Amino acid sequence: MKNLSLYRKRLIPDECILLKDDIILKADDDHILTRWNTLKPKKILHHGDSCYYLNKGVKVSRFYTEDNFLICWYCDIVSYEWKDEKSTLLSTDLLLDVLVYPDGSYKLVDMDELAQAHARKLISDALLQTSLMTASRLLNELYENQFHKIYTAVFDSCENSF
Repeated sequence: MKNLSLYRKRLIPDECILLKDDIILKADDDHILTRWNTLKPKKILHHGDSCYYLNKGVKVSRFYTEDNFLICWYCDIVSYEWKDEKSTLLSTDLLLDVLVYPDGSYKLVDMDELAQAHARKLISDALLQTSLMTASRLLNELYENQFHKIYTAVFDSCENSF
């Protein structure tokens, strides 16, 4: 996966952005691990790292403050599409997100955006189902205390790269 280009597509707002400043730390058939600074400066969020779980339909990001304090794990429900003989990955945000906080609490967000996108025909029935089923699986992993075991191992394996 040399010369890999990553794109983030959003439905609301409608945009597709080349993540040209993301640093790819690891890429294989199952995961892509990146490090990045925020595209648009935020009051608290300064930088982070992300793992694209290519076979799960989830992108898990760790959000940090400028002084490296972990804000949360931000789990985007996504669909992945390879282009150009696997040299370009398009990650489409399917709107539902799960935030997992360092204290163990979590919440599902943006259900209203998912409903709005479906009503406006911005998301197909199939992708709506995918989004809901993936979020359900992720929440079940949280209920069963499996989140950190499943989703942080890749980060841990590359910790010295950060």
